[in-house]
Amino acid sequence: MVKKLITSLVLVVAAGSSWANQDPTAPLGWQKTATESQAKPKAKQYRLPTLNSIVCKPNTECVAILNNRIVEPGVKLNGYRVANINSEFVTLKRGDRQWKLELFGLNVKK
Repeated sequence: MVKKLITSLVLVVAAGSSWANQDPTAPLGWQKTATESQAKPKAKQYRLPTLNSIVCKPNTECVAILNNRIVEPGVKLNGYRVANINSEFVTLKRGDRQWKLELFGLNVKK
């Protein structure tokens, strides 16, 4: 009696796991395709850093403040590499793409 009860419980538990793998809201006879079951991870997207300031002193290399962090040429920030800094703009590179960040020129008229 106990053997039959334990055997039936084992069968119910084993069958329950196979039922849990099915989507109850899916149409009858529907099967997952190989591409849906093996979803590719999305490429990570980084936001372009914000240029806060450019500081250039005589006889030294210019530095920039991007996202409130001081950076020099060659530094990586959020997946972007600082390629060049001059008094007018900062050049960022990622892969084969290039971005030129400029400060907003504020001209106040009186």
